[in-house]
Amino acid sequence: MHVLDNPVWHALTGPQSALGTVTPRSARFDPEVSPFGAVAGSPTDDAWTELAAIVGPTGQVTLTGDTPLPPSGWDVVVRIEGVQMVGDGVAAVIGPEPPGQPPAIGSGPRLEPLAAADVPDMLALVADTRPGPFLPRTVEFGGYLGVRDGTRLVAMAGQRLRPPGYAEVSAVATDPAHRGRGLARQLVLAVADGIIRRGEVPFLHASAGNTGAIRLYESLGFTLRRQVTFVVMVPAGRGRAGRPIIPPVPAG
Repeated sequence: MHVLDNPVWHALTGPQSALGTVTPRSARFDPEVSPFGAVAGSPTDDAWTELAAIVGPTGQVTLTGDTPLPPSGWDVVVRIEGVQMVGDGVAAVIGPEPPGQPPAIGSGPRLEPLAAADVPDMLALVADTRPGPFLPRTVEFGGYLGVRDGTRLVAMAGQRLRPPGYAEVSAVATDPAHRGRGLARQLVLAVADGIIRRGEVPFLHASAGNTGAIRLYESLGFTLRRQVTFVVMVPAGRGRAGRPIIPPVPAG
């Protein structure tokens, strides 16, 4: 199995193990970092039992990749169809002069690194744009860049999953009032440039219905690798009551 067929598992059992909990057959990011979890390929009943122990009786978890449907101890409450794209052609789009820090956009600011101190502004932008889950500690994935209009954060993008050899571009968000200025394009290229400079290959996920974002990513050198399904699950018997369900994929 390719690492991108179970990217959460390979990220959590590899470069990002410090950001979650890992057992021999299951893994999950800390809930304030990301809703994603995973089980090892061809999971046994023990794997699902271990995942249930990590999630807890009041928690929820999002799975993706080649993960079979869970056994009777779980309820699936949300399914989102998506695509997985790999940026094998991004380096050619970037060209010999990578965007690292592109020229100012019009009279506006340049791209700037975002860190823990910027989380309140990042959460506000996510609330307005809903690019997917961004939680109080999501910034710990690293590699976030943003654009400000004055003091207000109006666009950002960063990194999420890092299965060996790859890194995911994620949280691509632009305030509606600032769309049409090429901000998403510059941010995605800059984040991808940082990934490529580490010797890794950028990839990303998008909602299958977000055709505008998919066209943008195709223009930047990303190609479709596979269809994916994101499955949000809770312990059986909890239904939908009393639980926020967060869409797990970027809206572009």
